[in-house]
Amino acid sequence: MVARREIARFWSLESLHLVSSDGGTEPSALVDDNGSEEDFSYEDLCQASPRYLQPGGEQLAINELISDGNVVCAEALWDHVTMDDQELGFKAGDVIQVLEASNKDWWWGRSEDKEAWFPASFVRLRVNQEELSENSSSTPSEEQDEEASQSRHRHCENKQQMRTNVIREIMDTERVYIKHLRDICEGYIRQCRKHTAMFTVAQLATIFGNIEDIYKFQRKFLKDLEKQYNKEEPHLSEIGSCFLQHQEGFAIYSEYCNNHPGACLELANLMQQGKYRHFFEACRLLQQMIDIAIDGFLLTPVQKICKYPLQLAELLKYTTQEHSDYSNIKAAYEAMKNVACLINERKRKLESIDKIARWQVSIVGWEGLDILDRSSELIHSGELTKITKQGKSQQRTFFLFDHQLVSCKKDLLRRDMLYYKGRLDMDDMELVDLEDGRDKDCNLSVKNAFKLVSRTTDEVHLFCAKKQEDKARWLQACADERRRVQEDQELGMEISENQKKLAMLNAQKAGHGKSKGYSGCPVAPPHQSLHPIHQRHVTVPTSVPQQQVFGLAEPKRKPSFFWHTFNRLTPFRK
Repeated sequence: MVARREIARFWSLESLHLVSSDGGTEPSALVDDNGSEEDFSYEDLCQASPRYLQPGGEQLAINELISDGNVVCAEALWDHVTMDDQELGFKAGDVIQVLEASNKDWWWGRSEDKEAWFPASFVRLRVNQEELSENSSSTPSEEQDEEASQSRHRHCENKQQMRTNVIREIMDTERVYIKHLRDICEGYIRQCRKHTAMFTVAQLATIFGNIEDIYKFQRKFLKDLEKQYNKEEPHLSEIGSCFLQHQEGFAIYSEYCNNHPGACLELANLMQQGKYRHFFEACRLLQQMIDIAIDGFLLTPVQKICKYPLQLAELLKYTTQEHSDYSNIKAAYEAMKNVACLINERKRKLESIDKIARWQVSIVGWEGLDILDRSSELIHSGELTKITKQGKSQQRTFFLFDHQLVSCKKDLLRRDMLYYKGRLDMDDMELVDLEDGRDKDCNLSVKNAFKLVSRTTDEVHLFCAKKQEDKARWLQACADERRRVQEDQELGMEISENQKKLAMLNAQKAGHGKSKGYSGCPVAPPHQSLHPIHQRHVTVPTSVPQQQVFGLAEPKRKPSFFWHTFNRLTPFRK
């Protein structure tokens, strides 16, 4: 309990207050009572939020806590899927115990009894660090029953403090976020517009997207948060209504996230010229911004929208059902989770089109329109036996995308090489499940079979799987394809023609080398690496300099496992 209170105090009180000249404290703020921003210097903001602003500050604080024997936990912002035994895989929302944070980009942690490296930028540190022992169940003894009343009272007070910590973190991170947005608008965009010889209007629209609209929206949102914030008793604050009131406004992030891949490409192209690198660095210094590259600043909105559900989930955890804000916080959590899910789905589609484009380039003898003209994600893939009208069997590898089913044939000698054999329009097909036995239409005995029937021509396409479970997967995949197409139409989820063309252009130019504008981006080999999107969720790094966020770029290479083992075994380590 002592350790937990110390950690909570460390992450909340120390990081969220300004130290006055007389040694007292006062809450930090970036807006006045009217909602307008006050001018804070970099030093003031560092005092207000050293763990969020100062480079390396959070990392140093974590190591201090760990070295003191405290348990430090983090929550995953995104999925991290890996085939590397030295990396820790997890899903969004999973809790990871941080064991070492000496490296800026990769931390050592534990999840489900496995210890391995994981990208530090994929997680958010919990505001309230709880000891693992408290999560374990125990049977109270008679002696403990005597202290039950006192324990409940202490628990109530502790829960109030926990809620205070989360409320303060939400308020503090909002103020810092507004500072970052203001720096982008005033430090970068304003200066870029003055230099018309260097930037066209179209270039600036590509690089910065609608971040100025986000800045205006977040100022209004913060203004309402400040009104609901109880400075004297933060645990009594009722901020849930603010999220519900502005939930439709958060949809503005979808446009920004959709634009971000193009922004990364445009920025990467400009950064190849020294004058642009020097210009952006001069803008940063003139605005007295923290030591983060421009691409890191432009990533903050993507980061922010994914943090809201985690913050609200932790706030809900420490909000009792009797609290006046409970119902609003619960509704706000669901609302922000839906917003984040929608944006993540758009993000995944954008990530998948680059792999799909590279996959198409690897197919020999491709005919017709590009796959991206109608499709944006792979639903399922596998081998099926196609039965022709003449009753002949053809072994084929099929790839089910949204709207299309593509058929390929493997090379007899090089099994990793695929030849294009055709495709079916799934919008025109009706799925029919067949029982084992003789099919009346084809007059053939079939097993593990199903067919696709054209609604316009009544043409029948008969397929047989090797196993019953394989057939079941294909039936489910076909149902998923129809459902996803309908969802995309309802949500208006479309990939721009420019992004599709750019993905194909990069794939054609790159071949098996590096794609244009994707520094350090791993290129997919032939078809084996094109995993269905429901099987492998590619994640977004959040703090690596010059990364291409939606280009599947990974953080910097993780530290050597040898050195980690050596450091753990050395007897002189503090």
